[in-house]
Amino acid sequence: MTETKSNNSLKVIAGLLGVAFVGLLIYTITLYGDKQETTKKLNREKDLVIEDLNNLKSDYDRAISDSEAANAELVEARNKIATYIDSVKTMRADIDALSRYRRQVRQLTKEREYLLAQNDSLRTSNTLLAMEIDSTKVALEEQSMFTDSLLVQNTQLAKVVESGSALGLSKFTVEAVKERSSGKLVTVTNNRRADKIRICYTVASNRIAKPGAKQFYIQVSDPSGTIMGERAVAAKEATDEAEAVSITYSKASSFYYENSVLDVCDFINKPGSDFPEGNYTVVVYDQNLNELGSAQFELK
Repeated sequence: MTETKSNNSLKVIAGLLGVAFVGLLIYTITLYGDKQETTKKLNREKDLVIEDLNNLKSDYDRAISDSEAANAELVEARNKIATYIDSVKTMRADIDALSRYRRQVRQLTKEREYLLAQNDSLRTSNTLLAMEIDSTKVALEEQSMFTDSLLVQNTQLAKVVESGSALGLSKFTVEAVKERSSGKLVTVTNNRRADKIRICYTVASNRIAKPGAKQFYIQVSDPSGTIMGERAVAAKEATDEAEAVSITYSKASSFYYENSVLDVCDFINKPGSDFPEGNYTVVVYDQNLNELGSAQFELK
């Protein structure tokens, strides 16, 4: 009987142990399942953090590519996010670490909004500045065109004034003369009787000409074409629009001009012996070597 009781006790203990084992097994399986679910959840959270960081990095990539000049702050922020992405990928997922990175993502999001707003403002300012530069350039080009046009007008006006202020002849006469003992000069046509050639001209009135000492050049050519008299040379230097000019003249005729009509006479003496027979040509030039008039006469 005692033996029967012992067997029953063993059976009870064995049953209790079996129940406990089954319970422990069920608890272990449940605990493992919870751990697996927690690990999956943490990995999903980790992927979401990486996704958020990649989105932030993409925003910076677009902002940097849209900028004409690289913004150092944007580049630095993008590189910092790339570093965080690498760190999250290699870390072991746990609640503390994910919470820390979540906070960091929120901070980086605020920083992105500030930097991108600042970059947009800078781009707007640069656009406005470029527009102002273009506007200024156009204004300068227009001013340059106006200045060039004004210079051309002034040059043309100066030419008009110069042309208008040039002196001209209203009368021009040439004749051979003989001086009598009384000093009176009489006109002659015989080459042997002539003592000198008299050239007289009348300078016309010109109100815009500059008054003062003036000088005309008289050129007298004998029948053979030889220039008579002092035979000096007057020259005019070349300008942008005209070539250099020079003439050989017989005499420089000087006078003082006061803007009113002025009569001037000069003489060319005979060359030692008698004047040669034939036709003589006389030309008068102004001080700029512009021809003012010409005339011919004959000695027989």
